[in-house]
Amino acid sequence: MEEGRSVTSVAAEFGIAHSIVSRLWRQFQTTGTAIRGFSSDRPRGTTPADDRRLHGGGLFARCPVRCVPLTPAHSITRSLWCREHRNWRDNEWGRVFFTDESRFSLSSDSHRILIWREWGSRNHSSNIIERDRYGGRSVLVWGGIMLGSRTDLHIFDAG
Repeated sequence: MEEGRSVTSVAAEFGIAHSIVSRLWRQFQTTGTAIRGFSSDRPRGTTPADDRRLHGGGLFARCPVRCVPLTPAHSITRSLWCREHRNWRDNEWGRVFFTDESRFSLSSDSHRILIWREWGSRNHSSNIIERDRYGGRSVLVWGGIMLGSRTDLHIFDAG
């Protein structure tokens, strides 16, 4: 960079992302030093060259979707309910109270897993990890809404 080369040409020469070179150059201009930090996380499964080939094929590293598994019976019941209520008016929906709950794990293990998948295939069944319970300590958050009203947000320490 001090020789007047562009960020793009330096990134291409070293086989690293344009953003990394840009960030390091800004760091060098500010502090006079640029050290690229390396993490002690799990080792990479692919090399930068492998990543470029996968990207060229339309695959990108993404977190899989986590969801509660639904049986075919659940899907059918939900579909029927939607069809039965598709013509409801505001006064009918005003008598319906929707509630939801979410459990958040407080354990230090994030269970972060990356998968290679195509753009737009997030909810494809092969990209979903079904999960219906959490290990370790967690917090349950609950609340409800209806037209023109809502509950307070309730937080339960679920141990």
